[in-house]
Amino acid sequence: MFGLTTSHRFLLYGKVVDFRKGFDGLCGLVRNELARDPLSGEVFIFMNRPRTRLKLLQWQHGGFVLYYKRLEKGTFSFPISANKDSASGISYSEMVLMIEGIKVEKWIEKPRYKIL
Repeated sequence: MFGLTTSHRFLLYGKVVDFRKGFDGLCGLVRNELARDPLSGEVFIFMNRPRTRLKLLQWQHGGFVLYYKRLEKGTFSFPISANKDSASGISYSEMVLMIEGIKVEKWIEKPRYKIL
């Protein structure tokens, strides 16, 4: 089944990615650059240099899923919490805002109960 929810962990890769890379190339970045297991079920987010294209790589039962979005106008913005030099964990809310093109100037997250 396709779908991303709040139960997933999202990691935004801060460096520029060559978008000719497919499943294997992106898995190589996850293993070598991020020192993470691409089979973990985490969602890895990659952007191109002009920030007009976005790829999300996720392992689901039986294989990889690659979500791809290309903007016809405008660019994607990094979330406030993201580190542009390395990978950053971002929340589902931040990921949705980034994909929908909503730029947040000031982010105040109210405390909520979380099960760790």
